Parts: sequence; structure tokens; C-alpha cells
Amino acid sequence: MPAKPNSVSIRLLDKEYSIGCPDGEEASLLASADLVNKKIKEIKERGSIIESERIAVMAALNLAHEVLNANSASTSLSDVDKRIHSLKEKIDSAIGQIELP
Repeated sequence: MPAKPNSVSIRLLDKEYSIGCPDGEEASLLASADLVNKKIKEIKERGSIIESERIAVMAALNLAHEVLNANSASTSLSDVDKRIHSLKEKIDSAIGQIELP
């Protein structure tokens, strides 16, 4: 029988939300809420958007953009590692074919 998720209270845009959360993930959920609140605060401080719904959408879009950029950078590093490994194999192969006098 699966364990019931805990209920964690978070506050976003001056509203209280009770969110179901698996055991051991409470700190991660609270950290996520803090991050969203920071993005919301940044957008509010710019003063260009005043509607709560639009602020929440902009915060979500900004965070998604950051995640996608981070994933892209990670993928790029993986590609570099693969190319380095391939070049190393080619160099090792070429060195193995060199005949010494």
C-alpha cells in the first residue's frame, strides 16, 4: 500500500497553497517555491506587469527557459566529451600504426 503524501503549505503571490508531497521531498518542494517566489519578486520589481496571473506565467516561462538552457549546456558538454573520446581513439590508432626503425 503506497504511503500517503504529506501536505506542505507554500505561499505564492500572497496566496496559501496546500500541496501533496512525497515523504522526503518536502525540502525540495519548499526550495522550489522559494525559487518561484524569487522570480515573481524580480518581475514585480520591474513593474511592467501587475496582474498576478501574468506574473505567474512570466515566472514559469523564465524558469523553464533557464532549465532548457542548462540542459542544452549539459548536452553540449556531453557532445564535447564524446568528440574528445573519439579523437583519442583515432590518435591511439594512428600511434599504433607507426613503425619504429
